[in-house]
Amino acid sequence: MKFTELGLNPELLEAIHYMGFENATPIQEKSIPAILQGRDLIGCAQTGTGKTAAFVLPILHKLVGKEDLSINTLVIVPTRELAVQIEQQIQGLSYFISVGSKAIYGGGDGKNWNEQKAALQEGTDIIVATPGKLLSHLKMGYVDFSKVEHLVMDEADRMLDMGFSDDINQIISYLPKKRQNILFSATMPDSIRKLANTLLHEPEEITISVSKPAKGVTQRLFLTFDEQKQGLLNHLLKERENYSSIILFTSSKSKVSEITRGLRKNGFKARGISSNLDQEEREEVLRGFRSKRIRIIVATDVLSRGIDIKDINLVINYDVPYDAEDYVHRVGRTARANTKGEAITLVNPKDMIRMNKIERLIEMEIERFPIPEELGPQPEWKLPSRKKKRGNFNRSKPKNNSGNRQKKKTEVVLKDQSQKKED
Repeated sequence: MKFTELGLNPELLEAIHYMGFENATPIQEKSIPAILQGRDLIGCAQTGTGKTAAFVLPILHKLVGKEDLSINTLVIVPTRELAVQIEQQIQGLSYFISVGSKAIYGGGDGKNWNEQKAALQEGTDIIVATPGKLLSHLKMGYVDFSKVEHLVMDEADRMLDMGFSDDINQIISYLPKKRQNILFSATMPDSIRKLANTLLHEPEEITISVSKPAKGVTQRLFLTFDEQKQGLLNHLLKERENYSSIILFTSSKSKVSEITRGLRKNGFKARGISSNLDQEEREEVLRGFRSKRIRIIVATDVLSRGIDIKDINLVINYDVPYDAEDYVHRVGRTARANTKGEAITLVNPKDMIRMNKIERLIEMEIERFPIPEELGPQPEWKLPSRKKKRGNFNRSKPKNNSGNRQKKKTEVVLKDQSQKKED
């Protein structure tokens, strides 16, 4: 369906056309009419499906002609990167209409706090905020949410995973009871269902391509020992010299610097990004990546959701993610908006169980490829046996000749070895 068929304001359509879009994605096609009608909505769609525009466009349509400076819409998101990205998209789509917006997030200096305070105190049409920082402002007593008409929660599952449940409930207590509620989530666990039941009123439910990588992603898998990864990485990158935008994911922020140093030592333009960097440093890296000055960005899962960077050619999973869902979000950074992309995963023996869970989730076996011969033999794909061991029984007759056989008790100790996930 074309955007012109959705009943949006002509000035909004002009901005959409200016940005190079013509056809709505499935989540946009289904969400925009429901939001325009004022219905509560719960949408389940993976990253890269156009969720942001799905709620921003109908809200901007409603704000056309608004004259006062009251806060009309609150968008709550899990990370500052996503807050910045959504606010930038709002600015782009509202280019031809008079709508103001402000991102509220932590990690800045006193100047950022004062700018955020001014926007909240004086009023602006749309506030995009992370829960913790917004709650800090609310507790100061100068925020007026009495005229909020729309509450949007984006990446709701991520927020609950990060422990923001209590913060969200506190924020909601500051809002009018009569409002339109819009909830988007990449997954739909019981915790999200419970939140939706308490927050939404007779919502429209929309589910789009849950937990499946985009069709345009070519997925490849390389079995490798840890000591072979750097050599394999150099080989893969040299084979793809025409790729200008590459994201490499590692599950541990302690590895970001190590991997980045290895890449730069071998002549690749790479920068690392993790929660160890302050906000300005992170934004500087992202600007360099978007402008193609930086070819490779090494990141933790802080970038697996919510960062809108177009034309990413390749995603490399240097480590298999701890959660199968995170694989989908990582891979979702490429092949966005019906384009093509490639995703490569390096799998060592201890990560084979996780990779198996991922393949079960996405309902496909990812093609295995051999590593270069000069790197030596690669590990074989082997999953541990799940057969239960039988206990040993003493079949000898007891000394009292009672004729009853006694079973020798066998204790089976099950050890649950779990590894903490680092950001």
